[in-house]
Amino acid sequence: MEALREQLLILISTPVYLIVIGLEVALSHFRRIPSYTRRDTLNNLYLMLLNSGIDLLFRGVYVVALDWFFHRQWFHIENPFWYWFWLVVGMDFLFYWLHRVDHHSRFFWAVHVTHHSSEQFNLTVGFRSSVFQPLYRFIYFIPLALAGFRAIDIVFVFSATQIWGILVHTEHVGKLGWLEYWLVTP
Repeated sequence: MEALREQLLILISTPVYLIVIGLEVALSHFRRIPSYTRRDTLNNLYLMLLNSGIDLLFRGVYVVALDWFFHRQWFHIENPFWYWFWLVVGMDFLFYWLHRVDHHSRFFWAVHVTHHSSEQFNLTVGFRSSVFQPLYRFIYFIPLALAGFRAIDIVFVFSATQIWGILVHTEHVGKLGWLEYWLVTP
């Protein structure tokens, strides 16, 4: 059942991406803002496929590693609501630090700069991920396993939160007021 969650997430998010990207293409055409080029969009999709392939190849390794830490957990959260709530909050916090280190360490910037190398800023840029990040990303999530979150749930919540991460890559949404202080926004 748990393996089906991520497949269901992909089945739901893929048409959402296609619709939202189609709307952004139409809006950029209507506003005469050159948000898309064929070459850049194909590069974004190519890098997404490479990243996803490497992620799938190494997923077994980092699930086993996270599971090892889970069996040495420091806490146990009984209540399902609080379990998922704190897992999402913890994932957001640790991904913030992963992304911050990617920007402030020369070594990790060399890995992450691929994401910032597009000349456009559109939703497909959210797919433009480093092919090397899947090799070390799980290390940031070890505290979640030690906090009592199962590896399979960590992987699922990472995938789910990346949906929002892709949707914020657009120049067609302005400032969102007070939400700017609480959420990653376009």
